Amino acid sequence: MMSDDADFTISPLHLHHLNLIIVLAVLIIGATLYIITRPRSIYLLDSSCFRPPDYLRVDYNRFMEHSRLTGEFDDCALEFQRKILQRSGLGEETYFPEAMHAIPPNPSMAAARQEAQQVMFGALDNLFANTGIKPKQIGILIVNSMIVNKYKLRENTRTYNISGMGCSAGVIAIDIAKDLLQVHRNTYAVVVSTENITQNWYLGNKKSMLIPNCLFRMGASAVLLSNKSSDRRRSKYKLLHVVRTHKGSDDKAYKCVFQEEDDEGKTGVTLSKDLMIIAGEALKTNITTLGPLVLPISEQLLFFVTLVAKKMLNTKVKPYIPDFKLAFSHFCIHAGGRAVIDELEKNLQLRAEHVEASRMTLHRFGNTSSSSIWYELAYTEAKGRVRKGHRVWQIAFGSGFKCNSAVWVALKNVKPSPNNPWEDCIHSYPVQLLT
Repeated sequence: MMSDDADFTISPLHLHHLNLIIVLAVLIIGATLYIITRPRSIYLLDSSCFRPPDYLRVDYNRFMEHSRLTGEFDDCALEFQRKILQRSGLGEETYFPEAMHAIPPNPSMAAARQEAQQVMFGALDNLFANTGIKPKQIGILIVNSMIVNKYKLRENTRTYNISGMGCSAGVIAIDIAKDLLQVHRNTYAVVVSTENITQNWYLGNKKSMLIPNCLFRMGASAVLLSNKSSDRRRSKYKLLHVVRTHKGSDDKAYKCVFQEEDDEGKTGVTLSKDLMIIAGEALKTNITTLGPLVLPISEQLLFFVTLVAKKMLNTKVKPYIPDFKLAFSHFCIHAGGRAVIDELEKNLQLRAEHVEASRMTLHRFGNTSSSSIWYELAYTEAKGRVRKGHRVWQIAFGSGFKCNSAVWVALKNVKPSPNNPWEDCIHSYPVQLLT
């Protein structure tokens, strides 16, 4: 007679089914967690650079004549500025804001606001027109509240102001946008980069403070980013890496680009004689981190072997400079000045064609600060050189002292967008520069 408590047994078939269900559940949970936590791809739909009107052009003669008529500069300061201009790499068609064309200059708050509105709104109007994106669709804005008011952005738009970061602010802003787009789904982010010339004009005679007067010119860029997978097909680029280096803990680096008052109480930005040395050191630190992310294994091995030989054998082995030309098709080096471009061309062992976009941007538009790397990318696009799969390296330097890199990959053969800042003059470039 069978017991009421007969043993319950599981057949091999049922056990197989149970195991299969457990495996499938683990796979589904794992896939779900991966989808939720994986880094979202960041796409660059388009970028736009402000092209100032012709009446704001300033050639060498106008620059020198206006400087003389201000009555603020002594003969020594005027001669110094003339020599800097001649060796600067700037051409005769760069632009100054309207307040700087007045005699005497009018660096008022109202004039500074007028310049900011002109360059930022100009770049943004073109960006929205080219992409078809409406301002109300923007979820993240990195610049300031002036734009929220002008374009009537949504009340829940996340806005961030990173002013004071100098010429490297453009890459910093991209990095912040990248992090925010990892958190907020299905969102557009706009990054606007500019530096106000009106309020940063130096009216004194200290030579180290006069150099920015000669190099900096008006300009602005606006960049539209998206984390929507549906935007991949119409985007120009995908963001691969951002590497940031900050040397501010070193006193010399911290003060090599420093805003202060001169002996007469006039505010300006001092550029140290050690600037290029410090920039070189910041670059070395930056590429030490960037190299393993982008270089072929062969280049990484050569660098590692040389480094070990130098440390272990304690010999005067010359450091191996990796060949970044194997990693990138295009280089957008901040057009901070002729010396900056020369130094990077030498340190990275680049050829003339690799720094062409930087030199031509400096010649045509001057040092437009954090937006210069976008004028350089616009130049490369206008030349029709960006092909699908090409990688672009943007390198920016700024006060602090900072060196920042952004790496993009082209998702298609990139054509210049309407109202590219080079569209009416690209046929004239590259030009022959004076040595």
